[in-house]
Amino acid sequence: MTTSDREGKRGKTFPLGRITLTAHAVNTIPFTDIATGLIRHAACDWGDIGEDDSYQNECALENGLRLHSVYHSRRAGEFWVITEADRSATTVLLPDDY
Repeated sequence: MTTSDREGKRGKTFPLGRITLTAHAVNTIPFTDIATGLIRHAACDWGDIGEDDSYQNECALENGLRLHSVYHSRRAGEFWVITEADRSATTVLLPDDY
């Protein structure tokens, strides 16, 4: 079990705010993968990130900073979910969109 798996099972959640997707993400990532990524992200399961980045997200969660998760889609490959520090918006994007 990875750190991000344990984090998601602790029962923590946070508001996603307005959800936006880049055009590239909409046209590339299957909707079910986007939905699964958003659910995991909101449950503090940061996906495929390392221990240091997971720790940074935990600190960001406690201190009101930006949150970043990485997930994978069989069709689109890696995609990111980023929630702004004020929790007003969450964006789904591909790394090339950043």
